[in-house]
Amino acid sequence: MTHWKKFITAGLAVLGTAALIAGCSGNAGSSHSAESLQSAPEKAFVIGLDDNFPPFGFHDKQGNLVGFDVDMAKEAARRMGVKAEFKPIDWSAKEAELKGHKIDAIWSGLSITPQREEKMLFSRPYQNARQIILVKEDSPIRSKSDLAGKTVGTQEGSTGLAAINKDTDMKAQLKDLKLYSDNVSGFMDLKIGRIDAMVVAEVVALYYNHQNQAGFRVVDGGYDFVPTGVGIAKDNQALKDQLDKALESMHEDGTASEISKKWFGEDITK
Repeated sequence: MTHWKKFITAGLAVLGTAALIAGCSGNAGSSHSAESLQSAPEKAFVIGLDDNFPPFGFHDKQGNLVGFDVDMAKEAARRMGVKAEFKPIDWSAKEAELKGHKIDAIWSGLSITPQREEKMLFSRPYQNARQIILVKEDSPIRSKSDLAGKTVGTQEGSTGLAAINKDTDMKAQLKDLKLYSDNVSGFMDLKIGRIDAMVVAEVVALYYNHQNQAGFRVVDGGYDFVPTGVGIAKDNQALKDQLDKALESMHEDGTASEISKKWFGEDITK
């Protein structure tokens, strides 16, 4: 997906090296049903996210939570008549957070997969993404087959891990599979050589590489493009309907496109 590279030079300089800065801000709050969201303006719409996931959600130099998904969520919440409240969560426990109504939604570059659809509802898709293999510039790895005998990293509970698990033959040939709580930790290990490669969303990898001059290279692993959506509890169809309406209006009037161009330099929405 070489077209992603177009965004690298567009509109990113103002963000500096914020991708390296992680934090634990965001207010935890009790979750609300779709009905209460609808009937009481400025009630909190509690959104669970990985807050160390640039450029979707991360902390800038001032400690503010920023990112593509953060902007999308704030605008959708405004159109729903509620206030977006962000709650950083353990990504591996995201389904439990949602099922237990500790959050109203998961909005954090969440790929729509059959396995996840068994556990939650999804909003209409708002972008497409794919996983790639990320290596250092001087790595001998040129294809997925070159991962045999290598140590590969990915985020725990991620679409990258699902892609690895799906390819059982390749996984069986790995020397080791290392799981991380967030992608930035994996990128740091890749840079110093603790792992040989990472399986990660392409846009995340390209953004990090550009922001930090990390010296990484993308290898096409042949992974499919997967739509991204907002995860909602199975018993909250009313909230899904509200959110779908907001996302559709953002798509139709060009707001989603504008937010995308701010972060990527092009329209990645759908």
